[in-house]
Amino acid sequence: MNVIQFMRQISSRFTTNVSATSSDQASQMARFRQYQKEAQRDVLDEPLQELPMVVFDLETSGFQPDYGDSILSIGAVKIKGSTILHEHFYKTIKPKKAPSEEILHLTGLTAYELEQSEALKDVLLAFYQFVGSATLIAHHAAHERRFMRHATWQELGRTFTHRLIDTSFLTQITAAHQSFDKLEDWCHAYNIAVGNRHHALADAHMAAQLWVKHSVVADHAGYTTLSHLYKALAAKK
Repeated sequence: MNVIQFMRQISSRFTTNVSATSSDQASQMARFRQYQKEAQRDVLDEPLQELPMVVFDLETSGFQPDYGDSILSIGAVKIKGSTILHEHFYKTIKPKKAPSEEILHLTGLTAYELEQSEALKDVLLAFYQFVGSATLIAHHAAHERRFMRHATWQELGRTFTHRLIDTSFLTQITAAHQSFDKLEDWCHAYNIAVGNRHHALADAHMAAQLWVKHSVVADHAGYTTLSHLYKALAAKK
């Protein structure tokens, strides 16, 4: 085989692989756009015990995505009503800028692990495929919302449209006498085992347990839909 034939074969294989990858991403983007449309449906009056939800957590290199801080890992678990389903998501992300040693120590991530990880765009598409059109929940959700808005726009060219609820949305009604800030303090108060803090999947699982415990209390008190909770919160102001 001469050099020209060899290069043509290599080029052909490369083009085929690129085409397959592009086709996969196009398919994922089409599904993502469909999930976004479905996520915008009105779920306020759907029974909480039947509403698909995903509790998730982000570990990030800082707090300001507009100034270069990035998502390092995403962990998530699915729940339905007062049941934590046996479906979880966890991926680390290759950062464009290496995180500080302090962040690596806090999260337990390693520079090597992150360097071997997938790009943010690929992880986001995989995450949205896991979520589908479910309602999202996070502890201190403002942090997650800020990074998801930035990443979804920068990487996918789309606005972040999924409904995202903070765990305090529920605990302000079911535990108004308590005002813990840290997730571990809430967990200690409600006999939820604390372990591997600042690991995205571990934190997501703890937040899911917290939500489930309080959703049972809310249900028994007659708050059976998101609409009931919104009205109760409005009445408190």
